[in-house]
Amino acid sequence: MTTRSSRNTARDTVRSDARRNRERLLAAARAVFAEHGIDAPMATVARRAGVGAATLYRHFPTREALVRGAFARQMETCGRALGDALAADDPWTGLTHLVETVCALQREERGFPAAFLDAFPETREEHARSREQAERDVTALVRRAQESGALRPDFHPSDLVVALVAHCGLVAALPDDPRASRRLVAYLLQSFRAAPPTAPLPPPSGLTLRGLPLTPEGGGSRTPRRS
Repeated sequence: MTTRSSRNTARDTVRSDARRNRERLLAAARAVFAEHGIDAPMATVARRAGVGAATLYRHFPTREALVRGAFARQMETCGRALGDALAADDPWTGLTHLVETVCALQREERGFPAAFLDAFPETREEHARSREQAERDVTALVRRAQESGALRPDFHPSDLVVALVAHCGLVAALPDDPRASRRLVAYLLQSFRAAPPTAPLPPPSGLTLRGLPLTPEGGGSRTPRRS
């Protein structure tokens, strides 16, 4: 009885250690991806988590698995937002909710924009099926919004991708300027509408032309200057 109890305790300890290591790896991955992008070396993630490379690869055999694990909650949120958008009685409200949700995640999780754009790689059949279903759902949402008269008739589903890529670029260049993000999203949504805008834009960013986040020829980034 004592021996069996000791074995059970040992197994529970191993499982607890494995769970802790997994959570440390996921937290480290999000931090490293935010700082260096999702192409950062796997070894950097392991060092940040304080574990060996073998432990990292035991939990996440590939970079794709690590990226998807690190941002699983965010991707689930996007999936729910798309489902809610399709279920909404007002398709324009649904489309607005979808765009605002995805852009908020891009803004709040610095490693998420690249992970979002790389979410459906061609390398696995199940990922291809997920991507194709998402594309069908977005197309259906766009069609419903156009039929309601709220979305401009020349809007194409690919325009949504262009808008999200543009927002990715903004948050990458201005990660500490949420006002710029919110204002761009409002501009984009207003440009999607069939009717002239009626609601005011959010407050403007304090960014000036002198503070454009360009990279000088000498290398190194320049901190944006605000008025």
